[in-house]
Amino acid sequence: MTDPQPLAFLDEFRSPRHVRGQLKKLTTRQERRTRIMEVCGTHTMAVSRHGIRQAVPDWLTLISGPGCPVCVTANRDIDTFIEMAMLPGVIAATFGDMLKVPGTRFGLAEARSRGAQVQIVYSTLDALRLARENPDKNVIFFGVGFETTAPTVAAAIHEARLTGTNNFFVFSVHKLVPPALEALCRLPELAVDAFLCPGHVSAVIGPHAYQPLAEQHIPCVISGFEPLDIMHSLNMILDQLENGEAKVEVQYSRGVRAGGNPAALEMMDAVFQPCAAEWRGLGTIPGSGLTLREGFAAHDALQRFRVDASYSREPSGCICGAILTGSKLPTDCRLFADVCHPDHPVGPCMVSSEGTCAAYYHYEI
Repeated sequence: MTDPQPLAFLDEFRSPRHVRGQLKKLTTRQERRTRIMEVCGTHTMAVSRHGIRQAVPDWLTLISGPGCPVCVTANRDIDTFIEMAMLPGVIAATFGDMLKVPGTRFGLAEARSRGAQVQIVYSTLDALRLARENPDKNVIFFGVGFETTAPTVAAAIHEARLTGTNNFFVFSVHKLVPPALEALCRLPELAVDAFLCPGHVSAVIGPHAYQPLAEQHIPCVISGFEPLDIMHSLNMILDQLENGEAKVEVQYSRGVRAGGNPAALEMMDAVFQPCAAEWRGLGTIPGSGLTLREGFAAHDALQRFRVDASYSREPSGCICGAILTGSKLPTDCRLFADVCHPDHPVGPCMVSSEGTCAAYYHYEI
């Protein structure tokens, strides 16, 4: 692993001139069939929005991975939360992206129309405040996200315990990115040459978390989100491949430190512990989820509220699972842009602002 590399043009990272310079470097390289996967939904949107996929040489294939936390949430977990939301005396608190995600029977939006109290919040502390303002209700927050959001959820749970807010609960389906990338590497059909690693997640966990991938001879570069960041990161990856190297490099040095965010990691570790988690498209991955530690079990919605979601199943005809593993493109789906579109999503990849299908729908058709 190398130390973060400062960009000489840090103050001009949106400069079209520098973008053209990085693109020229890409297009003048010797052809080498290369598949690079970005594993951040924000990168997915940026690649589509800025036409990067069309701009890079034909021999360089950019594929999207499981970088959208809403999309990788298993249908069983979505159905479980909907069942919790339908319980009497419950206020279900969630971020807005989850509202339109279809469940097996219906989604949260329809659950609300059927009488469930579903409240959109903009932070976990909003959900905690909701519990304090409604002491006669049980507030259940849907803990969806990667390492970026898990520390804030942990902080709210910690605060709830300190203040005796006993009607605040979290249904944690948080996911950890590095175990999923290691699982992807075990898929023979994937054949990824390198990973464009997520900037926001890496700001929390630090670059050392990807070292096991480098040890498997998979180059990793942590990228920022501007077109210049992505172009620069692609060139850094190709430099590694041409030199026969596989290491972890930080292009996004203005946002990622060598040690990550120790305070966030400490809070996350105090409240959560790793557990097996089910990922859409990848199945159950050991150590890839977060569950509440025993000391915080009083705020664990899964332990307090017993519901049955055994009926859960994937949407008929939807290939979101294959899209999340990079084995299919949105345009390979017979439902894409026909039956499935943002106003009537069949699968979560069309719902989320970080979903691959949504990115293709808005910018690549």
